[in-house]
Amino acid sequence: MNKETRRIFYARLAELDPNPTTELHYTTPFELLTAVLLSAQATDVGVNKATAKLFPVANTPAAILALGQEGLESYIATIGLYRSKAKHLLETCRILIEQHGGEVPNDRDSLEALPGVGRKTANVVLNTAFGVPTIAVDTHIFRLGNRTGLAPGKDVRAVEDKLLKVTPPEFLLNAHHWLILHGRYVCKARKPECWRCVVNDVCDYRSKQLTPPKGF
Repeated sequence: MNKETRRIFYARLAELDPNPTTELHYTTPFELLTAVLLSAQATDVGVNKATAKLFPVANTPAAILALGQEGLESYIATIGLYRSKAKHLLETCRILIEQHGGEVPNDRDSLEALPGVGRKTANVVLNTAFGVPTIAVDTHIFRLGNRTGLAPGKDVRAVEDKLLKVTPPEFLLNAHHWLILHGRYVCKARKPECWRCVVNDVCDYRSKQLTPPKGF
């Protein structure tokens, strides 16, 4: 994929969804950070169901800390790895209060110093909560970057670095959301739905199925 086809690729995704955003429900940076921490190896739908019960009761670091381990677990027990996630979230809340005045920091180093927060989570928070033009590469975006030829790379960091280099500046802010949604709903892992893909003519994937199978 060359510079011009990449521009076409993004332009079509932008036309389809001009204002993309995360499917996690949140109203503050802390709620977003909490939701992303809970979303590891879980679905956004599952996280949203849990936070719909949690956030009306506790949606600040102090309120989460007041719940304690067992109290917090009772709200998120439907999510995978909930015990370790509760522990990390409580530790994160303590650090936010002690070191950041109870606010979510808007710099990478401070975010990645929080328990359970890696580069991907930091990128999501920086991009979605603070408008930083960065791209969090998950399994969907890693697959899409390699399959389409948009940003091939041997690992997640390589794909991220390539995307940051080749994504046209005007599309960089929303690129993460366009790519993850496209990978989640169209360019699926096992059976990409190429027949309804708006970028199938500029994609490098060699095994495109342009005719929908029976039942679609």
